[in-house]
Amino acid sequence: MGMSSGGGAGGAKPNINVTPLIDVLLVLLVIFMVITPLKPSRFEAKVPAEPKNQPDVAVQANPYTLVVAINKDTKAVTLNNEPYGNVTDTQGLIDKLKEVFKQRADAGVLNENTNQVERTLFVKAPKSVRYGDVVLVIDAVKQAGASPIGLQIDDLAN
Repeated sequence: MGMSSGGGAGGAKPNINVTPLIDVLLVLLVIFMVITPLKPSRFEAKVPAEPKNQPDVAVQANPYTLVVAINKDTKAVTLNNEPYGNVTDTQGLIDKLKEVFKQRADAGVLNENTNQVERTLFVKAPKSVRYGDVVLVIDAVKQAGASPIGLQIDDLAN
């Protein structure tokens, strides 16, 4: 019966009393069940009401927007539709961006939310461009001092 103690007369049998352990585990289970947040049954989105009788206003693009685009066929890099090398040779792009940022610092062009020079830049690339090529361009614009850098997908179909 049970475990053999190896022979001697009246030897103590090692037993583990698991009842307190089970009690502690049940208490922990109940605590975690109570503090677990319930999943919301619905999500309410507040949409602003459309103003009545307001004429259509043409939205002007920010004149300080910088967009670096990568051509999927030739791997050419353009800054606001002006060519500045390709993904393997980005020195022309770096030099131009440094010049633009220096001109903005001299002219006092500041970001709306901070007192820092406007250095926001977007990298626009089709999904078919290799990830490594996009990273090379991002590294180049970081080296030029752009911050923050946004990513755009040129075409969703490819």
